[in-house]
Amino acid sequence: MNAQSVLLPAIHDLKTAGVQDPVKDARLLLAHCMGVDADRLTLHLHDDVAERDVERFQSLVRQRLQRQPVSQILGRRQFYGREFKVTPDVLDPRPETETLIEQALNVGFLTVLDIGTGSGCLLLSLLAERQDAKGVGVDISDAALRVAKENAHLVECAPRAEFVKSNWFAKVDGKFDLIVSNPPYIDEAEWLALEPEPRDWEPKIALTPGPDGVAPYRMLASNAAEYLNEDGWLMVEIGWEQGPTVKAVFEKAGWLNVLVKQDLGGRDRVVLGQKP
Repeated sequence: MNAQSVLLPAIHDLKTAGVQDPVKDARLLLAHCMGVDADRLTLHLHDDVAERDVERFQSLVRQRLQRQPVSQILGRRQFYGREFKVTPDVLDPRPETETLIEQALNVGFLTVLDIGTGSGCLLLSLLAERQDAKGVGVDISDAALRVAKENAHLVECAPRAEFVKSNWFAKVDGKFDLIVSNPPYIDEAEWLALEPEPRDWEPKIALTPGPDGVAPYRMLASNAAEYLNEDGWLMVEIGWEQGPTVKAVFEKAGWLNVLVKQDLGGRDRVVLGQKP
């Protein structure tokens, strides 16, 4: 069987199952099984596919039909130009989260704290971009911290990255130039309405804090200044409809120079403020 004859039935099955981008996903899975770059798969569509690779591909497609995210199936995700390990124990790093990296790189910092680090993609991307910086990532999940530590080695930042099990700031020591966080911000009613990929396959604790999606921002705005050096910054990812609300939370807590920044799609994505 050539690659095209293997690919087309998979695309049909994924489309029928309601997968959002069946062509892209099928191509990624087939390229992985054939050991070729997904961007160059078109050049190999008339190549024969070994029987073992066909069977492997069909097994991966069955996983995708259960709506498991491609990143979990492949065990990796590209984020800010680097490859990170991904498992069901951590959020899948998303392109819009790169907006937070861009904003953080606009300010000077030598030390950074990542609250709710998950895969470590925020902390480690910042350390990889700033070779003179060091940082701490905290998370309540032991499993997530294991993934983050593996990623620290993958992106060659392990000597400058420390990981601590902590419920928010409870076990945090010291002060930092920058605090970043992508907290759970989807209220529980919205979480129930999510697509199966995040709702069924990503850790609920990292997606929703319960009925009040703004509660994590109130906590961060009320407590983060204690852990910042003078003129330090707090930067958080937000849901695209939360900009005005979270901005008001920061301002009420006394943060200075509070701004809402948009992602590449033009949606509110980051709120930042400077230590009072």
